[in-house]
Amino acid sequence: MPSITVKNIPESIYNKLKQQAEAQHRSMNSEIITCLERSVEPKRVSPDEILRQARMMRKKVRGSLSAEEIQDAIDQGRP
Repeated sequence: MPSITVKNIPESIYNKLKQQAEAQHRSMNSEIITCLERSVEPKRVSPDEILRQARMMRKKVRGSLSAEEIQDAIDQGRP
């Protein structure tokens, strides 16, 4: 497996990584790999989660728009 060396890490970032690693009961190496995975790999969201969020948003929206109101909003956004 490949490895890398990271130099000149600001002390504040090093300390935060160390705290996170301790809180998660991980080594520094494992914590850094976890951070890299989160930032590089796309977050996969299940269809059920998408539907749950859509339903929550729908509950927050009150009333409805007519086709004319929708078209007016579209037209206002055009140059």
